[in-house]
Amino acid sequence: MSFQLAEQFEANEQYREAFNEYKKIYEENTNDIGILERLGHLALILEQNEEASFYYNEILKRDVTNPLAYEQLISIYENTDKYKFYVYRGNKHSIEGKLEFAINDFKKALSCADEGAQIAMTRLTLANLYRQAGNKMKAIDEFNMLLEGSDLHEDMFLQLADIYMQEEAYSSAIDTLQRAIQKGFNSQRINEGLSAVYLKSGDPQKAIEYTNDELLKIQCMLEIGEIQPAYEKLNNLSDNLKNSPRYYTLMAQYFYSSKKFDEALNSIDEYNKLVPNSPLTYQMRALVYDENGDEFNSHLNWGKYNVLRNNMDIAINEFLNAVQIRDDNIDLLFELAELLIANKEIDHASEYYVKIIKIDPQNKEALRKLASYREGIGDYQGQISYLEKIVEVDKNDLNAVKDLARAYEKVKAKSKALDTYKRYLEIVKDPSDYKIVKDKIEKLESLGVSDGEESEGLIDKIMKIFGK
Repeated sequence: MSFQLAEQFEANEQYREAFNEYKKIYEENTNDIGILERLGHLALILEQNEEASFYYNEILKRDVTNPLAYEQLISIYENTDKYKFYVYRGNKHSIEGKLEFAINDFKKALSCADEGAQIAMTRLTLANLYRQAGNKMKAIDEFNMLLEGSDLHEDMFLQLADIYMQEEAYSSAIDTLQRAIQKGFNSQRINEGLSAVYLKSGDPQKAIEYTNDELLKIQCMLEIGEIQPAYEKLNNLSDNLKNSPRYYTLMAQYFYSSKKFDEALNSIDEYNKLVPNSPLTYQMRALVYDENGDEFNSHLNWGKYNVLRNNMDIAINEFLNAVQIRDDNIDLLFELAELLIANKEIDHASEYYVKIIKIDPQNKEALRKLASYREGIGDYQGQISYLEKIVEVDKNDLNAVKDLARAYEKVKAKSKALDTYKRYLEIVKDPSDYKIVKDKIEKLESLGVSDGEESEGLIDKIMKIFGK
């Protein structure tokens, strides 16, 4: 009854009474965004801007992307608090993906900030916006200015170190985390971060000094050549750790270091079961095959690794090297052809579909690709040849039968087109498609054109010109 009463008060412009009734409802259900919106709206009508701000901020706690809340907060503070005005507008631009506008707003907010906490929060937001926008150098500048202040948190050091890590500036990352320790942040997170940087930079001996992570310690031991002690530690791990993906990567590393390549590949397979299709799977396999002298599988796995890393030119090159060694792997030939098509190397891709049908003459997918390729270059007779082979393999392939009928039409082989369209009617299930093709047959029959008018595709005509 309270909700209906509140609505009635609001409809009668009894805003104070409506506001009080909605507050009662809110006390019973603090997560109702609809009630919060009504309270914010009524607070504005009653010129209680601070209360309105409270309710709109409560909305953002529950729905950080709520556009109405941002718009109202921007309006509330436009003429009263420039710092909050720019912060709310910057946040709105940020959630809308307008990073440059958001950056400009937070730069203006920074110029209006008058407290250490405000300055720190604004610089941290700016740093992360620069990072999202791909401007890592400006992000680094903001973090370094942050670290000169007094409002510090270990996350600031960790985030800056992470940017340096991505840039492979390992010494700068180490300096940043050592600086955190000097500032009193000698926490496990900082120490583990240092360990990770030392390991990445090629100093496992230093890395082992900072970590409490048993698996990371084992990895460091393997890196510095303490292979047997590392293996003993692996065998003594808890069952919980033995079921983790990292355990299997370390087992693979141990077997790799011990030249036990089959066991290394088995461990990689176990890792792949837990983390399917990870780039690391293919990288580890490639390294094992490199060491084992298996060039084909090395190139194959480096290719798959680079596909997942979106390095398509490198992936194509690796697959081409693999095909030069062995050209009988149909899956590889398909993957290479698809990459070449994506790279707009259509003619080159067609060569690998031809290789596929030499291995498997009834491969419908390769035949379909070649039919499409031949159609694309104007070789309609070539298109027909491949489509006919598909229909020979599968006489009920709807798409192939329909495409074949159309191809016969294009070369004016009317009787063949009619026969093929009629065959299509025998197998099609869709009533609307049936009607369209039936009308097509009737139209062709009414024209009464013979096969004598059969035409050639563009390639056929060109070949005849060169033959003269």
